Amino acid sequence: MGIIGTIIIGLIVGLIARFLKPGNDSMGWIMTILLGIGGSLLATYGGQALGLYEAGEGAGFIGAVVGAIILLVIYGMVSRKH
Repeated sequence: MGIIGTIIIGLIVGLIARFLKPGNDSMGWIMTILLGIGGSLLATYGGQALGLYEAGEGAGFIGAVVGAIILLVIYGMVSRKH
C-alpha cells in the first residue's frame, strides 16, 4: 500500500479510535492521522510478529483500532501533565 493509502487508513483508524475512546480529545486532524498510522503500524507489525494474524486479515484492522486507542490513552496521559 502506498503512502496515500496509509494516510487514508490512518485517518479512518484514528477517527474510529477517537469515537470509541470515552472522554474529550481536543486534537486536530493531523494528530488523529498520526495516532491512527502509529496504531496501525504498531498493531500490524506487532500482531504479525507475535503470530496473531497474517497480512490482509480483518483482525489486523481491529488490531489497528485497538493500537490507536492505546496510543490515544497514552497521548492523553502525557498531554494532561503539561
